Amino acid sequence: MTIARFEVFSKVIETGSFTKAAEKLNMTQSAVSHAVAGLESELGIPLLIRDRKKGFMLTEVGQKTLGHMREILNHMEKIKQEAAFASNLEAGTIRIGSFASATACILPKIISKYQKKYPNIEFIFFEGTYEEIIEWFETGVIDIGIVVQQNMNANLNLLPLTKDKMVVAYPEGHRFEKETTINVQELKEEPFIMPKGIYRAHVDEIFAQAKIKPLVRFEVQDCATISSMVQEGLGITIGPELFLKDQPKIKLGNLNQVKCRHVALAFPAIPYVSPAVQAFLTVARELFSHDNELHSN
Repeated sequence: MTIARFEVFSKVIETGSFTKAAEKLNMTQSAVSHAVAGLESELGIPLLIRDRKKGFMLTEVGQKTLGHMREILNHMEKIKQEAAFASNLEAGTIRIGSFASATACILPKIISKYQKKYPNIEFIFFEGTYEEIIEWFETGVIDIGIVVQQNMNANLNLLPLTKDKMVVAYPEGHRFEKETTINVQELKEEPFIMPKGIYRAHVDEIFAQAKIKPLVRFEVQDCATISSMVQEGLGITIGPELFLKDQPKIKLGNLNQVKCRHVALAFPAIPYVSPAVQAFLTVARELFSHDNELHSN
């Protein structure tokens, strides 16, 4: 039983395809299939249920063993990084889970500074919902994640990054341009574009606290689509300033009812964190410590 077969099997599950796994690993599809079949033969049990129409799915045993394989692969990666850092030949991979606005607005800043110090470290990004990021931690898919603190469990450590204020977004020329602060009550007669994505709960909470029901004209999942609809004058919306501030041809207003989501880096206990990830946390802490001091004052 070899580490290489664990890596192949894990990559097949990660990509959802023997063909895509082969491309990622620079192997032929036949070699990937043989590696998985060889692993099943060694274990004496099927790990996958294969279906010509539906592809494949994990067996119950496959699901359980996958977690152990990923744990072994993670430890192997840490061993390689420890050796590389000791010899000043930094190498390795950091797998990061994030939600869309954080991927666009927070990660580039950290990675830019990080790569100046450690140019040989590679990154793999996974983008999803708050819940998916937590699940990726539990299944060993990611090493570090950008999360919202309110949605966290107690098994992960947190490094606070910033407070992301919820703001009103409206088209150019709207009556709200004349107001420095917008009362939530003023929104109830406005056509509203309701987000269906990961920050919907924050918007619902704002309206619940104000005891009003918005005039919802559209419910939209994609943040970029919401922005485009606001630009075209189809309605107003409430969303995170982190994302909306960089959107063209829309204006932002502060609510009288302040609501923020607290964005943080989540990571396992330090003894289980690789040297590359520890260095990443150090860079993030240096970049965002000033922001946190401002927010705490």
